[in-house]
Amino acid sequence: MQRWRGLDDVPADWGRCVLTIGVFDGVHRGHRELIARAVESAQRRGIPSALMTFDPHPMEVVRPGSHPAQLTTLTRRAELAEELGIDVFCVMPFTHEFMKLTPARYAHEVLVERIHVAEVVVGENFTYGKKAAGTIETLEEAGQRFGFAVDAVKLLGEHAVTFSSTYIRACVDAGDVASAAEALGRPHRVEGVVVHGDGRGRALGYPTANIAPPMYAAIPADGVYAAWFTVLGPGPTIGTVTAGQRAKAAVSVGTNPTFSGRTRTVEAFVLDGEADLYGQHVAVDFVEHLRGMEKFDSIDDLIGEMGRDVERAREVLR
Repeated sequence: MQRWRGLDDVPADWGRCVLTIGVFDGVHRGHRELIARAVESAQRRGIPSALMTFDPHPMEVVRPGSHPAQLTTLTRRAELAEELGIDVFCVMPFTHEFMKLTPARYAHEVLVERIHVAEVVVGENFTYGKKAAGTIETLEEAGQRFGFAVDAVKLLGEHAVTFSSTYIRACVDAGDVASAAEALGRPHRVEGVVVHGDGRGRALGYPTANIAPPMYAAIPADGVYAAWFTVLGPGPTIGTVTAGQRAKAAVSVGTNPTFSGRTRTVEAFVLDGEADLYGQHVAVDFVEHLRGMEKFDSIDDLIGEMGRDVERAREVLR
């Protein structure tokens, strides 16, 4: 899969393509429907498929300080798009200049002159251009003028719920990681680098990997979760943990109220494994919420509950 950063990365000899456009945060089941339509159409036409996403999130440029919690990093988005068969992953820098493009200029200068679209695949609620004035109707008019097709895809949903990034963020924020996973088509993932914590977990007999997620990452509500833990990227076996192979874990999200903590942390206790993971880039895939965060009367009560957390996590992940 080719990866472009902005229009300057479009090859000089680039031909026509089928393009799908959106933020694609989460690459959830609704997004996957769009991507599948683009890939299938491109294969029928015998041309490449391309996906255009944006960085930073458009909301951060339109209304600074309103960046929504991020379900997937750009790197993860690219990995998922490649798995789904996309040929080109294009990250468009969302600048003030780009934001000010009128729908007519957006269609002509970006879609036609630079990306050479034969077809554009978007969701039925797609808007584009200055003040989001461009609609499916104006895109279809541009398509008639410049010779490209438009496929407006009905948003996917089940049980009267439309799968959207906003819905999934709400599930994650509430700690309902099972519903988030249903809409995503896989568990919600939080990535980060393992950093030094206060070492309290080791003293209690449950050494944890203290994970520092990226800015804006969508972190589940405070509580304890069953999750899969993976050291990302190729690498040697670290202790008993092998990079790229997922391991069972019990994960605590919160401020450690028993110890009057103030800093919110994500701490993973890897079941049946032992390793020095400091500095490793890791992923936690949240499977099920086990319990809320509690303040215990004694350290012994906390240790007893942690033991039960581990057994519940083991049962869920079995």
